Amino acid sequence: MTDIQTLTKGVLAGERRALARAITLIESTRADHREAAEALLHGLLPHAGRSVRVGITGVPGVGKSTFIESFGLHLVERGHRLAVLAVDPSSPRSGGSILGDKTRMELLARDPRAFIRPSPSGCTLGGVARRTREAMLVCEAAGHDVVLVETVGVGQSETAVADMVDMFLLLLVPGGGDELQGIKKGIVELADAVVVTKADGDLAQAAQRAARDYRNALHLLAPAAAGWTVPVLTCSSVAGTGIGEVWDTVERYRAAMEAAGQFAARRSAQAHAWMWNEVSETLMAALRDDPRVARMLPELERRVAEGGQAPGAAARQLVAVFRAGRP
Repeated sequence: MTDIQTLTKGVLAGERRALARAITLIESTRADHREAAEALLHGLLPHAGRSVRVGITGVPGVGKSTFIESFGLHLVERGHRLAVLAVDPSSPRSGGSILGDKTRMELLARDPRAFIRPSPSGCTLGGVARRTREAMLVCEAAGHDVVLVETVGVGQSETAVADMVDMFLLLLVPGGGDELQGIKKGIVELADAVVVTKADGDLAQAAQRAARDYRNALHLLAPAAAGWTVPVLTCSSVAGTGIGEVWDTVERYRAAMEAAGQFAARRSAQAHAWMWNEVSETLMAALRDDPRVARMLPELERRVAEGGQAPGAAARQLVAVFRAGRP
């Protein structure tokens, strides 16, 4: 049985082992562990919420992990305590996950001022583990004042990350304005800043051209935050150039949002959305665990698969049986 009081004290003291154990508890799907996790979060919540939360996503091959390591090293050198929640894609067949982010961020992983936690995305929409929001709170309570959330990749469902962070960074590779045609419009509209990576060597000029083209293209889209013009930056994670400018942009964005009263409003709206997401997830889990639903499910699934029953009708039948057994 987990000693919640001891674990809470350990997290608040900034103990890395306690922080890792706390996140493991939060990610557990066991019913008794969920109760313990909720008790833990209740004790930590008053000490959370003081960090800058930044979501980072990008097209495959953009170098997210390399960027995060360079960006993270810059932050810890400036006196920040950093937490990186890196979500690895889970296999839809086996459910397994590579969880290789620590090996891709070797220097940052060895720095005592940084905490890197890879988590499998599971079946969660958007490539963000279901408990990532709670993990952020635990990291904040442990004294980490910057939390980065690295997502699986770019796609329409990837916009889920915007519902849990203060600022959303979209990483793009050098190309040209036409590259925007290959990116979902929705995710571009959610970006609070765009960063063109790999701006070094033979790609330096291409990166500058790409940034110029992206700026022109973004003028056609509405910004995610009112009163904020989405900047397009360039950087080289290998050379370290432009990394400081990215952090300066994050600080400038937060100051602008706080001055406009949008920072607190955004977090309140996210908490509201988080609650209803939990309602949906909890109800779905309860429905699947209901023994009467479980008995009906194989036959209904067979009939739907064979075209003998409409999916909507089958779904309503399952819900009706579920509701009939509720007090």
